[in-house]
Amino acid sequence: MEFQVGKVKNISVHVLPTNRFKTYAITLFAGTPLEEQTVTSTALIPYVLRRGTAHFPETIQLREQLDNMYGAGFGFNIVKRGNTQFIQLRMDVINDRFVNSENSLLQGALQYMGEVLTNPLLENNGFREAYVEAEKSTLKKQLDSIINDKIHYAAERCIQEMCEHEPYRLNASGRLEDLPNIDAQSLYTRYMDWMKDAQFNLYIVGDTTLENVMDLVEQHFHMPTDATPIQYKTADSSHSVSSVKTVVDRLDVNQGKLNLGLRMNVGYADPNYVTALVYNGILGSYPHSKLFVNVREKESLAYYCSSRYDAHKGIVTIQSGIEFENYEKALRIIEQQLDDMRAGQISDMELEQTKAMLTNAMREILDNANDIAGFDFNKQYANVDRSIETVIEQIAAVSKEDVQSLANQVALDTIYFLRDRQEV
Repeated sequence: MEFQVGKVKNISVHVLPTNRFKTYAITLFAGTPLEEQTVTSTALIPYVLRRGTAHFPETIQLREQLDNMYGAGFGFNIVKRGNTQFIQLRMDVINDRFVNSENSLLQGALQYMGEVLTNPLLENNGFREAYVEAEKSTLKKQLDSIINDKIHYAAERCIQEMCEHEPYRLNASGRLEDLPNIDAQSLYTRYMDWMKDAQFNLYIVGDTTLENVMDLVEQHFHMPTDATPIQYKTADSSHSVSSVKTVVDRLDVNQGKLNLGLRMNVGYADPNYVTALVYNGILGSYPHSKLFVNVREKESLAYYCSSRYDAHKGIVTIQSGIEFENYEKALRIIEQQLDDMRAGQISDMELEQTKAMLTNAMREILDNANDIAGFDFNKQYANVDRSIETVIEQIAAVSKEDVQSLANQVALDTIYFLRDRQEV
């Protein structure tokens, strides 16, 4: 499935004409460097934009526009890929074929997104102060909630320690300490810089054409004429490990969180990317994986134990919940799984089940319009040409020897343990 691509000012427009779906799926990716100075103010921008626009200054008016489009959905995500912070705006609206509407719903949706993004409500040379203060409170609550979700907190802390001197250490949603210094005027200044600096990629999957979409974007997205987008810098996915870093945090917790950070040294564009997917699947992504079976099931050492591969950073993280007194034993058995993979101790069942699960996951992408757009954007961001069909073929070709070879370049970098305050 090939996207048709065009350019409107500083927006790259990607359209997949298809009548397979009953909706239009619209996704805008806006990416800028992940940096301490801007991470929090950038994260706050979509919270404020969703509150009101020049034409619909009250939040309820803006929401009514969605109701008028047969309950269209609108939302946003704030994420990081490698060294880039992304604001992702999303809309889903029903295909024009299925409703009796005088106006095109696709046009209405793009008009809505363009209004929210490029025609914000302004007062006194800034955003509306009441909206900024309210949304600062919203973002503060979200950042505060991380420490209450100990699984999330431990994962964040492990990354902070592992990537201490890299942009990736930053949470894409920002930092609590920055919020008091942001006001309506300074946030608007950041917004204006962001509109000029960000790379904008707009995806539409549905029953339309590139020409139609480009006309609508030209009409409704009032982008700056002097934009100079900052080019993406691929994160350094290759790091040598001289020594393993061990960090212990103490909080009022009833259950220990043992997290490990591993340097895989294989990024999204690497020829070994698919082998890395298989490696991670065998290690800890599924109920048949080594971590789940050996740490949780056989030894009953963990309430949960799994692994995650971040291809845009080239790292693998392991998450587990354990009793405090089981730290040494759990760590030893987790490390044993890594050693077993280095020794090629991988069963036919582990390999084939993992490949089957990964293949199914790739095929499921084709059934979801938003996932199709996300897959294509990952290719654009990593500057690699890779189709879903090619990935499926490569998964089938991965051998135990391939996984073992890759396993021998995976290095343990950081051990992070969150435990209680009781001294041992």
